[in-house]
Amino acid sequence: MLSKKTKYGLKALSFLAKQEQNVPVLISDISTSENISKKFLESILLTLKKSGILSSKKGKGGGYFLLKKPNEIKIATIIRLLEGPIAMLPCVSLNYYEKCDDCASEEKCSLSILMAEVRDSTLKILESKTLENFNCGD
Repeated sequence: MLSKKTKYGLKALSFLAKQEQNVPVLISDISTSENISKKFLESILLTLKKSGILSSKKGKGGGYFLLKKPNEIKIATIIRLLEGPIAMLPCVSLNYYEKCDDCASEEKCSLSILMAEVRDSTLKILESKTLENFNCGD
């Protein structure tokens, strides 16, 4: 299940993707439009800024804007930045792998094999979707 942080991050990015490129949008406009607490949204946008998805401009005419075109930002990337691993088990995670303490053999573990299949199917969908073809709330 996605956290509220990830859900709100996707909603905010979807909103920004619909705006004119490189034109800053006030955080209050995003907050109001997407019904997200301004304080919580500030934290989410800061994370996305530090990760290179967004940039911001201070002062009059300032706000947040996408650093890349919406068709260059994959949904899988956003989920990993805000949520962490996409895999349901650490032993099948591509980016956050950890060996399971209770598993004698990952190669023979039915649960590991099943969850790798789930991961692959999920990734196939999330890697094929970008902000360009993601309209949250429409």
